[in-house]
Amino acid sequence: MEKYITDERTGLKYELVGDYYIIAGDDEPEERPIGIWGQRHLRYLKQHRKTVYAELLTNGKLNSYLADLNEQAEDMFFRLVMELADKEGITERLKAENQMLWVQRMNSVCQTVAEIVNHELIYA
Repeated sequence: MEKYITDERTGLKYELVGDYYIIAGDDEPEERPIGIWGQRHLRYLKQHRKTVYAELLTNGKLNSYLADLNEQAEDMFFRLVMELADKEGITERLKAENQMLWVQRMNSVCQTVAEIVNHELIYA
């Protein structure tokens, strides 16, 4: 049996659940991924901000809140890495001339920026 079928007369879409077809809702929220930043913030909320966590969970807004925060953190991380790397003089030329030095300096920049994102967004 097919997982989804569509009634051509009515245009309704049905989903197979067990042995029965039930009308599939189009208004179901789309699940957005919660990345590493969102997972860190979730752990922080559970341990240190229990009332905020409970409120978001009961209102059904926890997933979208964490997904939004994750997107903000990723954007901030990549923007700051580019700015700090440019400020430190870490270029493609350095990468071509001395790969190990480039990796060392980029790792340092990434660790610094991760601390900034953690302090400003994740654990605030």
